[in-house]
Amino acid sequence: MNYRFPVRVYYEDTDAAGIVYYANYFRFMERARTEWLRELGFEQDEVRQQHGVVFVVRSATANYRAPAKFNDLLWVTVGMNQHSRTAMTIEQNIYRQKDDRLLCKGEISIVCVDSDSFRPRPIPAAILEKIKNAE
Repeated sequence: MNYRFPVRVYYEDTDAAGIVYYANYFRFMERARTEWLRELGFEQDEVRQQHGVVFVVRSATANYRAPAKFNDLLWVTVGMNQHSRTAMTIEQNIYRQKDDRLLCKGEISIVCVDSDSFRPRPIPAAILEKIKNAE
């Protein structure tokens, strides 16, 4: 995985135990995927306008290894594991920056769909090519 996105844990990200609420890891992953695409040259709203497609999450899993706490600095990594004509599986891991400890392993299945009908459509070749070259 080549792309890393920095995240600081804010108080709003934590639960009553003082650790990151489990669902917020998915928010961190979403932000990282958005920035990953942006770094590759693809703004999601422009992809919708130019290609008539959007990327939607089909499934998301997370394996929590250790908690993140308020004010921790994290790295969220992004990398494509596999792809088909219309979908890709993204591996995303979250590490604490100070000790590089793996806190959460995630796998997100993304489907490319028509922005009007929400029916599967092929991933635009330019996007897929950039992603494959970045790996």
